[in-house]
Amino acid sequence: MVFIVIDGLDASGKSTQALMLYRFLRGRGNSILLRFHPSNDNPFGLRARRFLYSRGRSAHFAAAFFYMLDVIRSVLLYSWRRYDYIIFVRYLMGAAYLPAPLHLLAYHFFALTVPKSKYMFFLDVKPEEAYRRILKTRKRLEMFESLKELQEVRLKALSLASINKWIIIDANKKIDIIEKEIREKLL
Repeated sequence: MVFIVIDGLDASGKSTQALMLYRFLRGRGNSILLRFHPSNDNPFGLRARRFLYSRGRSAHFAAAFFYMLDVIRSVLLYSWRRYDYIIFVRYLMGAAYLPAPLHLLAYHFFALTVPKSKYMFFLDVKPEEAYRRILKTRKRLEMFESLKELQEVRLKALSLASINKWIIIDANKKIDIIEKEIREKLL
């Protein structure tokens, strides 16, 4: 089994790349589990998503807390099952949404709790580009989807990406170029 993580800022192309990779690997006859976080099939993911549309410090912590529980639940329920590939969209980088220095503590704790992979991709998009994409495609903004928040989260996420040697992919490029880069790292 190959465990793959695709993470990044909001609007970095995580879901798009995960779906493209899923279709590619599936087309080669592989069995694949694809999990998006926060997920819609359990109370933790649903609560995390609900708090993302709230405001205030307590909602900020609640969103991160339920998000982490959602990911841990996915690991416990799915990581032991037999698949050729498991793809998780959003994983450890949820910690980057916490205030500094709590983001470091949460990341280290979370990293001790869940499995890591040599195929952990961080799709790095400039905050200005992410914000442009968000405004173009979203009807309602989450609490972290302001230019200021995206700038702060990106800096924290990039520092965290160096801890477990994430593969950083420039997500400002065209979709097909990003897809090719991910495939090259995998195959």
